[in-house]
Amino acid sequence: MNKSELVAAVAERAELKRKDAAAAIDAVVDVISEKLGQGEEVSIIGFGTFSVKSRAERVGRNPRTGESITIAAAKTPVFKPGKALKEAV
Repeated sequence: MNKSELVAAVAERAELKRKDAAAAIDAVVDVISEKLGQGEEVSIIGFGTFSVKSRAERVGRNPRTGESITIAAAKTPVFKPGKALKEAV
């Protein structure tokens, strides 16, 4: 399912216009992204939790040359599904 299919499904289920459903989905994604950017955790009961995980700097290898390279530390978004979502799947 892509974004336009999600918008259509939400519009139908919530009895909204597609434009309104698209605005709502965009707002949810924007708020989650903003809060993760601020280092906060976002929990949606029954669905799951979005959080940010820090990865330490580490040494890797260039697969082509075998040369050692340093992979910089990074923050990455993580999603942990909730119990209801796990059961639904």
